Amino acid sequence: MLKPNILKLLNEQIALEDYSANLYLAMSSWCGHQKLSGSAKFLEAHSDDEHAHMRKLFTYVNETGAMARIGALAEPSCEFSSIKDVFEKTFEHEKFITAKINALVEACLAEKDYSTFNFLQWYVAEQHEEEHLFRSILDMMDIVGLDGRGLYLVDKEIGKMSQKVV
Repeated sequence: MLKPNILKLLNEQIALEDYSANLYLAMSSWCGHQKLSGSAKFLEAHSDDEHAHMRKLFTYVNETGAMARIGALAEPSCEFSSIKDVFEKTFEHEKFITAKINALVEACLAEKDYSTFNFLQWYVAEQHEEEHLFRSILDMMDIVGLDGRGLYLVDKEIGKMSQKVV
C-alpha cells in the first residue's frame, strides 16, 4: 500500500501529465491554425504520448490498492507569438515536469518506497529523452532559421518526428 504522501504526489503527477496532454493539444491547434501542419501533427502525437504517461501512473496507483484521482485541469494557453515560442514553452514545461518527477523520486527514497522508486525510473529516463527532443527542435530552429523556406523546412522536419513519438 502506498504511503499517504507518495499517493498524494502520484495523484498530483497524474494531473500534471493530463495537463501536459491538454497543453500539447492546444499547441497543436495553434500550429494547425497557423498552417504549420507538421508541427500540429507532432504536437497532437505528443499529446497522446503524455496521455499514455498519465494512464501508466493511473494504472500503477490502482494496482497498489490505492485510488488514483483525476484532479481538475487548468485551461492551457492557446496564445503564442511564434512557432519558436511554442517550442520554447514546451521545453520549459518539460523541464518543470522533470523537476516534479525528480521530487517524487526523492520522496520515494525518503519514504523508503522502493517499489514506486523503481516504477518511476521509466519516467526519469523518459524526461531525459523529452528534454533532449525539445532542445534539439529549438537547436534546429536556430540553425535553419524561421524566415521563408526555413519555416517550411523546420515544420516539415518536425512533422517527420511525429512518427517517432509514442
